[in-house]
Amino acid sequence: MKLKFIAIASVFLLTLSASAQIDRTQQPKPGPAPTISLEKPYEFELKNGLKVLVVENHKLPKVSYSLRIENTPILEGEIAGVSQILSAMLGNGTTTISKDDFNEEVDFLGASINFGATSASASSLTKYSNRILELMADAAINPLFTEEEFQKEKDKAIEGLKSNKKSIDAVASRVSNALSYGKNHPYGEFVTEETLNAITLDNVRSYYQKYFNPNKAYLVVVGDVEASKVKREIKKRFNNWQESVDVTRTMTASSPNLPYTQINFVDMPNAVQSSIKFTNNVNLKMNEEDYHAVLLANYILGGGGEGYLFLNLREDKAYTYGSYSSVSTNKYIGNFSATASVRNMVTDSSVVAMLSEIKRIRTEKVDTQRLKDAKAKYTGSFVLAIERPETVARYALNTKINSLPEDFYKTYLSKINAVTQDDILRVANKYFLADNGRIVIVGKGSEVIPNLEKSGIPVKYYDTYANSVEKPVFSKPVPKGVTANTVLEKFFAASGGKSKIENVKTLNMDANVKIDAVPFPLTASLKSMTPNKESMEMSAAGMGVLMTQKWNGTTGYGTQQGMRTDLTAEQIAEKKSSRTIFPELEYTTANTVLESIVDVDGNDNYLLKVTKGEETESRYYDVKTGLLSKVESTSKIQGQSITKTILFSNYQDVDGLKLAFVNTIKAGPQNLVINMTSIKINEGVTEADFN
Repeated sequence: MKLKFIAIASVFLLTLSASAQIDRTQQPKPGPAPTISLEKPYEFELKNGLKVLVVENHKLPKVSYSLRIENTPILEGEIAGVSQILSAMLGNGTTTISKDDFNEEVDFLGASINFGATSASASSLTKYSNRILELMADAAINPLFTEEEFQKEKDKAIEGLKSNKKSIDAVASRVSNALSYGKNHPYGEFVTEETLNAITLDNVRSYYQKYFNPNKAYLVVVGDVEASKVKREIKKRFNNWQESVDVTRTMTASSPNLPYTQINFVDMPNAVQSSIKFTNNVNLKMNEEDYHAVLLANYILGGGGEGYLFLNLREDKAYTYGSYSSVSTNKYIGNFSATASVRNMVTDSSVVAMLSEIKRIRTEKVDTQRLKDAKAKYTGSFVLAIERPETVARYALNTKINSLPEDFYKTYLSKINAVTQDDILRVANKYFLADNGRIVIVGKGSEVIPNLEKSGIPVKYYDTYANSVEKPVFSKPVPKGVTANTVLEKFFAASGGKSKIENVKTLNMDANVKIDAVPFPLTASLKSMTPNKESMEMSAAGMGVLMTQKWNGTTGYGTQQGMRTDLTAEQIAEKKSSRTIFPELEYTTANTVLESIVDVDGNDNYLLKVTKGEETESRYYDVKTGLLSKVESTSKIQGQSITKTILFSNYQDVDGLKLAFVNTIKAGPQNLVINMTSIKINEGVTEADFN
């Protein structure tokens, strides 16, 4: 024990002595850029044109194969989506192995095989690598195309389009690409239900035969292999892959950048936040002199949590969870973009802040320390990356595909470190076109447009498929004689009658719950008692109760993963002011105002503004049915304002009352769908449920 203490003491003294010789008041001087030495992959080419790169690495008994076909981007036109269907069908069996047998064998070997419309990848333990290569080659050369599988994948693609119909991010991506590149450009065209329905199995076969071939294909092998042996295996498996007629295609010219910056607005009345994307096209290739300076300029502007955009829009103003920028290099046409998803009420302010930061990097020299930090980030990432064998193969492939000089990666760090403040200023002005950009915004026009129009930036309007439209009518005048009181009376009548509603003392509901990013199914028990008692217990099969929320009318708490959190004074005050079942019974002319008729999911709705203390809640009642369709409210969570939207649908009869069996809740980035499986009125609820 004494010797152990002496050893510890000696180490401490050595550390102390060494630290005493260092002047901690002076920042260490950076050393020279590390010398980069990249192993050259073993290369060979088959007679059919397939080019192979092999990187041996025997540290782990694993092998990976990556196939990439370098076609000129393809315009699919009236059958847009055919490559998506092909991608889903490839790798699901071959002409000699059924889909089930193929997938079962891959799973049994603990391997993976994946396909895209012009790519494939596979990985396995070394001892199974030859068999996995054989399966991958068989699936690539002899795909199994059946009508049954085709129809199933087409139906899934159509269902995916429907599920994304209300996604502001999906709409923003589609519209942004279509306007930036043009609908008749491979990067700008988009898939619709109409184009998917036009696709036949023959279209899929034709696309495969024309474009999935070895003419312009590269196969990269990385891992525990011997180059000579893997060469024999690849020749054996891929020599009979027939090259097709090489169809020379020219790229359609993309849309030019705008003569002046403008807002392209897409109205989505159900949006609880706005998706903002500033974008302009760029001609930037990896082999150009500006490349390394642009990487650093983009990182400084919006490459992460230390970027101008993030520090302004999130850290300073709390408009968003994050704001970032990116620059894509491309042999044909690239793109610069800056993005953020923000609350409706700060959409105009976010646009102004985003533009100010883009203009800042174009007009102000970047701080010396910030530039050093950006260089350090790229140096660290690069040095770590080259330790991975797959990186060596990827760099070799990039060198060939992008016509890079052979010393591109060996001189990468020296070129990064040579970038100056003047270089950042120069490339920012060349590629970040603050005065010629397109600001695509998808959001709720009725709340966003009035302030956006005051920004002084011209606004043009588009539908969700990038078609130019007139400025939407965000609200309609209320017909004579219609008041907040008549809207509520119609709601009571449509729901089953006011007297029946007044007799509802408790609700006992069971539901299936789906939450974004939660991979397993949840169930919930929801109970309410007038005037304002609530209970919620959420469970998962095999895991028991995961979360509870209790409110007994006076106090309340929540539990999650065994941790209890009591309600705050503010939360208690809010709970006490709210009626849990049919709050319409408490609305009066003093706290309720009928504002207008607005669109909710394509239907006219009366918008009632209800004042609750210092807060105002928006409630939407369908003009035709009289039933409640949506509720919007805003509250502060951890210092940030969060807008919560609840959509009500699938009304069903329960003991003579019309009740919504589907509640879709959106709060910030979180989406939650509650599907009621059972609703009981005045049954199965006691005071004890809320304690």
